[in-house]
Amino acid sequence: MASGNLFTLKGRVALVTGGGGHIGRAICLRLAEAGARVLVNGRSCEKAEAVVKAIVAAGGDAETALFDVMREPDVKTYFDGLQTKALKVNILVNNANLGFDGDLLTASADDIGRAADMTAGSAARCLRAALPLLRNAVRDDGQASVINVGSMYGHVSPDQRIYGAPADVSSAAYGAAKAALSQFSRYAAVRFGREGIRVNTISPGPMPAPAALTQSFKATLENKVPMGRIGTPDEVAGPVVFLAGDAAAYVNGADLLVDGGWTAW
Repeated sequence: MASGNLFTLKGRVALVTGGGGHIGRAICLRLAEAGARVLVNGRSCEKAEAVVKAIVAAGGDAETALFDVMREPDVKTYFDGLQTKALKVNILVNNANLGFDGDLLTASADDIGRAADMTAGSAARCLRAALPLLRNAVRDDGQASVINVGSMYGHVSPDQRIYGAPADVSSAAYGAAKAALSQFSRYAAVRFGREGIRVNTISPGPMPAPAALTQSFKATLENKVPMGRIGTPDEVAGPVVFLAGDAAAYVNGADLLVDGGWTAW
């Protein structure tokens, strides 16, 4: 483990999938603030470029990484390009996600399969393709960190009573997919831990995007959280920075709940 500041990511390279989204943007900004060079992934050039511009404007280092995590050839082509340049990836954050509506009776088998493919499937595609670059990071810096962004609903079921109608409940496809991602992380942690590649999960609690949040629903969520408030994307980004660096050098196979105590009831 490197000596000195345990929380600095100076000299490290981080790739964040879904980097232009609600939580992804905060993760990218905080990794850059800690000193990492951030590769902001997304399918939308506009969203990814906006995050890159914000990082650069704050004095950080970033560039876009435009590829579709659902398409294995695209993922492989991107990471092969980095390997050709003899680069490294110290930190891989699998954050990309698709939203699915509907309760257990309306979610189709295809919905559940597509959700699992976006979460656990894309994490597997990115991890496999990034392995040579993660190994380069271990060679250069002693370790590498893979962080998969799960959800509290990978641990517990939604409380049906806080939603207005069955169709409004966080979908079964989403929860099942996030649970699969948590278990994938454990398998990968065991498989690659001996190489110095740590794999962990962060499972956020309630922190909806403002556009999806009414005042009444916000109050309902706050009443459900032991801390009495909903979370913010920055409160996920902080634990990501922790797991990314030397402060978490012996943390492997963990699932860190960042939910204000929601799952402690």
